[in-house]
Amino acid sequence: MNSNTFRIDQVYQYLLIALAFLLPLTVAGGNLMMVSIVLLWLFSGDYKNKLNKIRSNKVLVASIIFFFLHVAGLLWTEDIKWGLHIVKKMIDFFIFLPILLTVTKKEYIKYYVSAFLLAMTISEITSYLIWFEVIDPFKTASVLNPTPFMSHISYNPFLAFAIYLLLHEVFFNTSINSMARFIYSFFAITMSINMFITGGRAGQVVFFVMIILLFFQYYQKKLLALVVSTVVVASILFSAYQTSEIFQQRTDQAVKEALNPDLWSGSRSSIGDRFVFAMNSWEIFKENPLIGIGTGDFPNEYKKVKALNTPNSLDTVNPHNMYILVLTQLGVLGLISLLSIFYFQVQFAKENKSTFLKNTGIALPILFLVIMLSDSYLLGHFTTFLFVFFSSFLYKDFARK
Repeated sequence: MNSNTFRIDQVYQYLLIALAFLLPLTVAGGNLMMVSIVLLWLFSGDYKNKLNKIRSNKVLVASIIFFFLHVAGLLWTEDIKWGLHIVKKMIDFFIFLPILLTVTKKEYIKYYVSAFLLAMTISEITSYLIWFEVIDPFKTASVLNPTPFMSHISYNPFLAFAIYLLLHEVFFNTSINSMARFIYSFFAITMSINMFITGGRAGQVVFFVMIILLFFQYYQKKLLALVVSTVVVASILFSAYQTSEIFQQRTDQAVKEALNPDLWSGSRSSIGDRFVFAMNSWEIFKENPLIGIGTGDFPNEYKKVKALNTPNSLDTVNPHNMYILVLTQLGVLGLISLLSIFYFQVQFAKENKSTFLKNTGIALPILFLVIMLSDSYLLGHFTTFLFVFFSSFLYKDFARK
């Protein structure tokens, strides 16, 4: 490695660490770091080696195919403007993920993760300061829902993943000293409490999934893992319900909505609305099951179906379910393409000899497979960046030069 290459590589690493830190805190800062990395990548040469790294990675190939299916879907869509809007949101899979994967370094992973966890700690502390009314709410936050840097829809999945990373260090990293183990444990607990003073139910659900997964990864005896995870999850659920007013209210509300006999006829509630979205989207899918209605036609087609089936229900441009959205837009072909990304991620992770990369490489797709049931999280800025950034080193073959 010559001196110029070394200097460029160092700049990449500083930018990646800065990106990891800014990712949970600011859209503008994260975008600035990402654009800087892309520009440096485009003007730093060595294109043959970069393209070879991209072509040889199945996760990247699957991601690029998923992007180009959205581009191809413009061919049979009527609303090109909305289609281009969706394609723009998918650009991370074509540009950012491939570029980041070619420049991440194994020896810097600990710095990427530490920078991310530091940012999440700052976010958590800020959330508590707002909740205790030490500081005034700002941006998207309120005292009752203290998530200032992003909405609770995105914040709680971030928090769930951060808790998983902290607990993974506590459980699996035998090289850390007792003080570090205490600090990781302390912030895992405070973040878990923070999880239940905000309103993101998808994040709360996936938090429990991450806890269960961690125990199954830690204990070789699966029966023991099942018993321990059941006791821990039940204890957290009981404690959260007894102590968190917002969690108790939203839990009661969810149960009431789910048991509402009018749910199946489209009752106006969070769960009822989602059910109506799913029913009407299914009607759209049935008309074009193989390749869908095209990348941009969901809003218009949904209006037509809604007017016929549930005229008094909410209108939407998004069924609040990533799988349903992809099925309607790109059909079964699109859903297979989406799921192939997660399949190759899990397959890659299972073969990894690093405990951290193996376990976390399985945790990331599971997290997204769960939360995408409640919203289109691969269209959201923060959550897509989270997925892309961690994928760029969790699924990289570092042995390949």
